[in-house]
Amino acid sequence: MADTYKALTRKYRPKSFEDIVSQQHVRDTLRNAMTDGRLSHAYLFTGPRGVGKTTMARVLARLINGVDADVDGEALGNTLDIIEIDAASNNKVEDVHFLRDTVRVPPQTGTHKVYIIDEVHMLSKSAFNALLKTLEEPPPYVVFIFATTEPHKLPATVLSRCQRFDFRRIKVSEIVARLKHICKEEAVTIDDEALHVIASRADGALRDALSLLDQAIAFCGTTITEEALVRALNVVSTERLFAFMEQVAAQDTPAGMILLDDLLLQGHDLQEILGGLMELLRNLYLARDQKNLYLIEVTEETMVRYRKVTQRFSADDLLRMLHLVGEAQVRVRDATQPRIVVEVLWMKLLRMPRTEGLQELLAALRGMPAAGPPAAAGPTHVPKAAPAAPAAPQPARQTRVVDDGDVLGAPAIRRPKALHAVDLDGVAAVSGGLEGSLAVAMAPEPEPESAPEALYLHDVQARWDEWLARVMAEAGKMMHGAAAKARPVDLNGERLLVEVPDRFTEQVLQQNQRLLSGVWKSLIRHHLYLDVRVVESGAPPKADDPYTRFKQLQKQNPKLRMLVDLLGAELDYS
Repeated sequence: MADTYKALTRKYRPKSFEDIVSQQHVRDTLRNAMTDGRLSHAYLFTGPRGVGKTTMARVLARLINGVDADVDGEALGNTLDIIEIDAASNNKVEDVHFLRDTVRVPPQTGTHKVYIIDEVHMLSKSAFNALLKTLEEPPPYVVFIFATTEPHKLPATVLSRCQRFDFRRIKVSEIVARLKHICKEEAVTIDDEALHVIASRADGALRDALSLLDQAIAFCGTTITEEALVRALNVVSTERLFAFMEQVAAQDTPAGMILLDDLLLQGHDLQEILGGLMELLRNLYLARDQKNLYLIEVTEETMVRYRKVTQRFSADDLLRMLHLVGEAQVRVRDATQPRIVVEVLWMKLLRMPRTEGLQELLAALRGMPAAGPPAAAGPTHVPKAAPAAPAAPQPARQTRVVDDGDVLGAPAIRRPKALHAVDLDGVAAVSGGLEGSLAVAMAPEPEPESAPEALYLHDVQARWDEWLARVMAEAGKMMHGAAAKARPVDLNGERLLVEVPDRFTEQVLQQNQRLLSGVWKSLIRHHLYLDVRVVESGAPPKADDPYTRFKQLQKQNPKLRMLVDLLGAELDYS
């Protein structure tokens, strides 16, 4: 039995246009060309792996020469008039010279001599040059069929001499239909969920799907269930992902971390876990709108579960989760401890507050009165009282919404104790419909003698040129020249770290600390004392990458750090 066994990918290779799954645009064009007698001398089949490029070439070659259906597709290369060449192993100019010699021999049994060159992009540059003349003016009985997954590697001179057909990835539903037919022929019982697992994992390649089905039959026998298939292929089951979403909805952190640990103990790859979660979140987001259901290729039973789970999350929540998972996929690739990256993501998803609560808070803040408490209900007639002495004017309450265009360097507004507001320095906290603003501040005007506001490095950088101008006015050109060479790089309390290019500038600034600090005091009501560091490379060091800069901002601004911890805010690189 084992000696005669043939893999499903070989046994069920199509022998006619009708057997080919999908690719109707290619099939119909080639059929019409043969019917009308407009057969080209050169075709180029391109597309991802496993979608039928080589199979289509063999079917076309079979039909051109009228080869009997009993001849296996792989045996076509043994016929005299159909020559199949693997360019990956025959890519030298000598191989093309041999091909040119055989082209001169007319067909022996059929009407045409068909050359199928697979992975044609692997030919060397000299081999392409040797092929050009024959490709442009071949004998009337020669047909070239090229197949490749990387058409961009072919010279333009070759592309211009071929009719090009782009093969598309095969839909999940089409793969499922083909697998059902094969299982029926093989007397294999398999449920729809298992078929969709195989088709989804194949990623649009029917050949991959047949290989997975072969593996599943070898593991499970002739009765295949989704549970057994998940164990056979070691994929993250949809059931486990749905369980995790239930834990997210309930904010059950212990249960969620136990589930993650179980997945890792079962040998699942971190990227595989994140990929499965990303696909689930994408489908949940699309399932919220009836018009998008055609984009989700799952069984009816799974679709019902999607619609049920989406009721527990808003669209903004799902978008925030998608953003966090996408960021984690990027970080895991380069992380020294990728498991910790995934565990942190897991905890963020499990503890993330819902956007409905944030929207209610914003609505409550917007609805607060501009000044004073609301008037108490009372009788419509009030006795006339003696005029009272005019009260001292109270500062009017003001509201400021810091939107996406504001910079963190703008002067901060004093907040009442009952409210907490956060300014963002170009940092996008992914929160969907929070109107691009997660910072609302309501407070009275600061009194003239109030304490100075908190100061951050970007505040100093924003007013650096103004400080230099005052140094010029109050201390003269020499001091201004030394100060102009400095570059502020860090702020710790009232200690400002600056970098200078030489020792002389360092000495000048250190010796005039009191004068320079007084200039800062007159400008921003803060005494800033300079810590001078010499950088002798002659060129300023490169700026930190955005991620490191984001971390520095969190250290300097506790309110920004609170936003990151509370909402799961992330840096938007777009």
